[in-house]
Amino acid sequence: MTLAVVLAAVSWQVAVDGPLLGLDTAVRDGVRHLRRAIGSALLNHLGVALSDLGGGLVAVPVLLACAGLAARLARRGGRPRWWVPVPVAVAAAVLVPLLVVPAKVRFARPGPFGVPLAGDQWGWYPSGHTATSSIAYGTAALLLARVLPVAAGRRLGAATALVCLGVGAGLVWSDFHWLLDVVASWCLAGLLLLGLHLLLPRLLPDRPDRPDRPDLAGRRRAGPPSGPGR
Repeated sequence: MTLAVVLAAVSWQVAVDGPLLGLDTAVRDGVRHLRRAIGSALLNHLGVALSDLGGGLVAVPVLLACAGLAARLARRGGRPRWWVPVPVAVAAAVLVPLLVVPAKVRFARPGPFGVPLAGDQWGWYPSGHTATSSIAYGTAALLLARVLPVAAGRRLGAATALVCLGVGAGLVWSDFHWLLDVVASWCLAGLLLLGLHLLLPRLLPDRPDRPDRPDLAGRRRAGPPSGPGR
């Protein structure tokens, strides 16, 4: 609910050029001042490199490779419908432009440099690189977490969140996007990933012979408890 409310509020402010956009201007000016004060070429290159992680040429192959690995592990583990990760990954990759491009055309927001949009430009809102990275890497992490041990899945999820935060930070640091462009795409991706998280147990269920209660299964394997005289 929070993600949906934030996404709706930000979209409304962008559509009407509302006062919340002052936050974007303040952040842009603050980042530019900080960037000049630090004057680190290495940091600037890092910002661009992080931004590039949100490109489809990087994120989509990673998503498909992780989906293939998840399918292989699911098959090895005897999961029914072990092949599900691959079509899920393809659907996620296709969904990004279907959602982001029409929104860019609809809002037609100029970028942080304030230059009017050219005839062949879609606009900056929401951030395509942020949406691509968050949805692609997030979907990959959810698919792998479904077939990995719980601890490994949690570590993978934390690492994925850091990468997605890094992409957004790199976009803002490099003046490629306004802050609210990034925030809106994070909210959009969060809603989609939450839905996938809820659906995955049905799409990719556990093995039929996997017990629902591991503690009871352990007791069954151990046999009945010994009586007092044994």
